[in-house]
Amino acid sequence: MKSELSSDAHALLAFKSMADLDNNLPFFLSKRIINHCQWPGVKCAQGRVVRLILDGFGLTGSFAPNTLTRLDQLRVLSLENNSLSGPVPDLSDLASLMTLYLDHNSFSGSFPPSLLSLHRLRTLDLSSNNFIGALPPGLTALDRLYFLRLDGNQFNGSIPPLNQSSLQIFNVSSNNLTGAVPVTVTLLRFYSSLFSGNPGLCGEIVRKECHPFLPFFRPTMRAPPPTALGQNEEVQGLVLPPPSREEHKRATMIVGFSVGVLVLIGSLICFLVAVRKRTKQKVSTPRMALDAAATADAAAVIRLEKENELETKIKKMQVEKSGSLMFCAGEPHSYSLEQLMTASAEMLGRGTIGTTYKAMLDNHMIVCVKRLDAGKTAITSRETFERHMESVGGLRHPNLVSLRAYFQTKEERLLIYDYQPNGSVFSLIHGSRSTRAKPLHWTSCLKIAEDVAQGLAYIHQASRLVHGNLKSSNVLLGPDFEACLTDYCLAVLADTPVSDDDILNSPGYQAPETRKSTRRATPKSDVYAFGVLLLELLTGKPPSQHPFLMPTELHIWVKTTRDDDCGEENRLAMLTEVAAMCSQTSPEQRPTMWQVLKMIQEIKETVMMEDNNQLGFP
Repeated sequence: MKSELSSDAHALLAFKSMADLDNNLPFFLSKRIINHCQWPGVKCAQGRVVRLILDGFGLTGSFAPNTLTRLDQLRVLSLENNSLSGPVPDLSDLASLMTLYLDHNSFSGSFPPSLLSLHRLRTLDLSSNNFIGALPPGLTALDRLYFLRLDGNQFNGSIPPLNQSSLQIFNVSSNNLTGAVPVTVTLLRFYSSLFSGNPGLCGEIVRKECHPFLPFFRPTMRAPPPTALGQNEEVQGLVLPPPSREEHKRATMIVGFSVGVLVLIGSLICFLVAVRKRTKQKVSTPRMALDAAATADAAAVIRLEKENELETKIKKMQVEKSGSLMFCAGEPHSYSLEQLMTASAEMLGRGTIGTTYKAMLDNHMIVCVKRLDAGKTAITSRETFERHMESVGGLRHPNLVSLRAYFQTKEERLLIYDYQPNGSVFSLIHGSRSTRAKPLHWTSCLKIAEDVAQGLAYIHQASRLVHGNLKSSNVLLGPDFEACLTDYCLAVLADTPVSDDDILNSPGYQAPETRKSTRRATPKSDVYAFGVLLLELLTGKPPSQHPFLMPTELHIWVKTTRDDDCGEENRLAMLTEVAAMCSQTSPEQRPTMWQVLKMIQEIKETVMMEDNNQLGFP
């Protein structure tokens, strides 16, 4: 086991030496301890690395061969949102790999051919890089593929005939792909927008003809002028010979016959008109009654047609009024607007700008629907709202509750999120009214704080947006009790940055510079709210009960609120110090969210080393 641990640790350090040129990864070895399973982003099973998630660590080097490829038990590898460059090495030794995120880097070269040998691969994201060349036909052999994003590169050539029934998320937009999009059952499921940005693509799926029909009446091509002797015989062959005398005679006969036919047809028409006039003069009363009945029938038919036309117009107006359900970031269309509207709903709570419901669809899928309050939202432009929702819907991180779809009309705006089954951090801390609030164990505080910091740092770095409404009720617990942020990036939709009602309902979370002013939320105001949330985790008290104290006094107050962590005073002091730094009155004195995350991870590393030393591990 020791050799296995040493092998995985050295593989991680070899990767760090080539990829982490700015020394941002806190990976290290010491003579007394090799504890690579406790390094940030590393998850182990039985001492072997099975998950490596290094998102947004500011890596600026290369993904060198013979580094991470030695982690032969690796199942999940995520290096997204860094600045890694160069080609992707041969990954064929990672036979257990199921998830690979390399998006939002600067990788170059052709599509990594070794990926085609990873038959357990389910998730592959190479988007937003500099890959070039053709897509390999072997993509069709990855029969477990569920998620495939290749958008934002420079791939060329044609799209392979992907027809894996497992494929649910797909995007090849913004490349240089050409040719007809294969019409397969799988590719027919995806919107044409997921193929956009490839001017050379054509076919039924992208609604563009590959070989447009020539007009029926084509302009007559002029014969080229006579060529001199010795010129190319192929060019001379294009000159049309003059018509012969027999052809001229045949054309004259055809014209004469056509004129005769036209004269005969004209004579028949004149005869029928004369007969109809004579018949009308001799018409009887019964025949008039029949004509009247026929007229009534014709009127009824016309009236019915008008009613059908009116009904069609009304339906069209209703469809236009109802808007459409817009899915984000290549999400599969797992439900329709009608299913959403007819779902059984349960109200979960009212927030700053809307009400949240739990919706059970008829296919037993559960989603969370946030209905925005029209009186509290400021953005009225449909296009502006769509652009913002597309930006928010593109955010994907394990510590964010994903926005899956949205819907809007003039009167209604809905946001559809994943449903989180384990409630909020607010409920975890404060419980119900019948139970007494109790501070969480410091290890739980550390875990939740790290998760929240991961999510906030990702928002600030990946999208240059802000959460704007961080509080314990907006931190939900996922299936594995991981902390996930919700209601993020919606502050821009609020009619005013902050109102008196908001301060009364969620006091203490707003940074001083945003209270009762026209200033919008900023990354530094998110940091302030994080500091308040951390104190709430440590003390079990809502922000309205937090005293204004100096950092040294703050630690004493935190200690007095807890009666079961006497042996953890030093660890509580470290977390309290982070909370105090985040809660500085001046935004310039607060650290960035990325610096906060590093501080929390350093505390975690220190604690792990202390615990191992106490247990006597070498």
